[in-house]
Amino acid sequence: MDIDMIGPGIILGMGCLGSSIGCGIACMASHGVMARVEEGYGKFVGVSAVPSSQSIYGFILMVLMKSSIRAGTLAPVAAIGIAISVGLAIMFSSIYQGMCAATAIQASAKKPAIFGKTLASLAIVESFALFAFVFALLIIY
Repeated sequence: MDIDMIGPGIILGMGCLGSSIGCGIACMASHGVMARVEEGYGKFVGVSAVPSSQSIYGFILMVLMKSSIRAGTLAPVAAIGIAISVGLAIMFSSIYQGMCAATAIQASAKKPAIFGKTLASLAIVESFALFAFVFALLIIY
């Protein structure tokens, strides 16, 4: 059995899974809010898409892991360990970012003036996915 590409597959899958859950949570909130407000639909949709960035981190790590494994600088078993730990961090970050986006959408529907301020919480949650991404890069290279 060839296990070489299990790690890259895990990291991509977890990044995309988390992003889809996070975006789904935020999109559901935006749909509910759009039914009650008369304007601002674009910003609600935009905020709903914020958790999708973690799938990009998973994709980049998948490509880099794949090339490192093929070059012989990363053991496939090490890649699985990195993928599971970093993948979980990225996945949970995007899920919780979706939850924060949902509350940002709901709060800004009530008080449109706070919309920009609500984006700070999304950036804070995103930073943990970025930390995991950077740490994985340091381990891979």
